Amino acid sequence: MSVPSAASLTPKFSPSGKLRIGLVQFPGSNCDQDCFDVLARHFGIKVAPVWHTQTELPALDAVILPGGFSYGDYLRSGALAAHSPIMIAVKDFVAKGGAVLGICNGFQILTESHLLPGALLRNSNRQFICEYVHLATASGQSVYHKALAGKVSRLPIAHGEGRFYVDADGLKRLQDQGQIALRYASPIGLTGPDFNPNGAVDQIAGIVSANGRVLGLMPHPERATDSLLGGSTDGLAVLEAFLSSFT
Repeated sequence: MSVPSAASLTPKFSPSGKLRIGLVQFPGSNCDQDCFDVLARHFGIKVAPVWHTQTELPALDAVILPGGFSYGDYLRSGALAAHSPIMIAVKDFVAKGGAVLGICNGFQILTESHLLPGALLRNSNRQFICEYVHLATASGQSVYHKALAGKVSRLPIAHGEGRFYVDADGLKRLQDQGQIALRYASPIGLTGPDFNPNGAVDQIAGIVSANGRVLGLMPHPERATDSLLGGSTDGLAVLEAFLSSFT
């Protein structure tokens, strides 16, 4: 897979000419170092850590909310993190059109913060699931839809509360507005209950905001970037799409 050069990824609105990505670290985040490592090794990007008690974001082009167990997943996964001081600044960043990638616990935080619709509930089998899954790209017009169109991705999941839920009216809005990004699928891209690991409504594994600049997904792209680790590098395409969402 070709990796974009630093020059080709220069944000049009970055005075410094460098990508400015911040990663919010919460107590219990455990996939933050994976994100730092992957973006440094594969894309030459030094991601800036942002602590959850900060009240302002530095000058950034994009924000990552990583996986893990923020605040020990007390109440509900992501519920306490959604009320941390930094999330006020993240909400303001999103309101101004900023790009955000929420992975696993990050997706849970996005829904608990109402930056994305729906909720992540306990898996239908009531068990923690840690395995590789296949994902089919849904129809839509976001950068993610275009970059991953026609592709079946193989990424790992590791969650106990990953069952995406939204009511019937909300689901119709997601479908009509092309906000469903990824669905759990078979290795050849077929979708249906047989390929749904956690009971998510409409087999949804990831969604985007109405403007396509915020992506939340339960699978971990940062854990599928090196063939020696699980045999999949499909996470690189997701991360490339994220980088192109603000360049």
